[in-house]
Amino acid sequence: MTLLLARRFLGLLATLLAASAIVFVVMEVLPGDPAAVMLGVGAGEENLGALRRELGLDRPPVERYLLWLAALARGDLGLSHTYRVPVLDLVSERIAVTFPLALIAMALTVAIAVPAGVLAASARNRAGDIAISAVAQIGIAIPNFWFAMLLIIVFAVVLPWLPAGGFPGWDAGLRPALAALVLPAVALALPQAAILTRVTRSSMLDTIGEDYVRTARAKGLTRRAALWRHALANALIPVVTIMGLQFSFLISGTIIIENVFHLPGLGRLLFQAIAQRDLIVVREIVLLLAVAVVAVNFLVDLAYLVLDPRLRRGSHGLS
Repeated sequence: MTLLLARRFLGLLATLLAASAIVFVVMEVLPGDPAAVMLGVGAGEENLGALRRELGLDRPPVERYLLWLAALARGDLGLSHTYRVPVLDLVSERIAVTFPLALIAMALTVAIAVPAGVLAASARNRAGDIAISAVAQIGIAIPNFWFAMLLIIVFAVVLPWLPAGGFPGWDAGLRPALAALVLPAVALALPQAAILTRVTRSSMLDTIGEDYVRTARAKGLTRRAALWRHALANALIPVVTIMGLQFSFLISGTIIIENVFHLPGLGRLLFQAIAQRDLIVVREIVLLLAVAVVAVNFLVDLAYLVLDPRLRRGSHGLS
């Protein structure tokens, strides 16, 4: 068990190192002058030279990369060229919106998809299954930004129940802050819930016919208890895999949704940094998103050990 966890952790570190190298190469080493991109074509040579020295572009790429890694290890994400404040301060302020939004969207996704998938599998080829599958197919086909605008029209304009955009801040109170995140979370969650519903249904259909489910029914368990206590527990591994991927998609999907709802989150900051050609902020946010994806996948691997005792038994032999 310990050896398996150590291998997973070393794989995590190796993946993070590879991701940082890719981000660095794309942002700073590929053909082109980052200083000219940031200042524009009309910048004078004196200003370009000053910015190149500030960015360390007068040093070899390997040295710049190692210095960047050392700064990241200290928690130093550099200084924003546009705002002239530490990037860490910008990210810390914006992630307080993006991360709760992604968590709420993920909770809604699971709350909708898992029961719907189980119900569809239990009513296979009947009216309930057909209806749930049809709605899920529509949800997959609808772009989340279009669905977001539809939600604004219905629930903020026609029925003024929720704010159409903006974020009052957590200091304004939990209720107004959560109210501002409801529509964005729903816009993010429903398309992902449609995908997870289909995955849950498929995984449940694979387990419903297993011998242990029939044995549970033969021992007197109701069909509902056999489904939820036995079949679902063994169908969760592929579901958890998709959930891990979806959480990563939700974090990156906030780039569009936060701009639709004018939320001051990480996605909107990235969009603004691209528009303002602030490559330092873009680089750090892209790396942060990559770290989030890798970390979520690592947590999914740990969830496998909890859900499947066979993996834990197999890992003892390795250690």
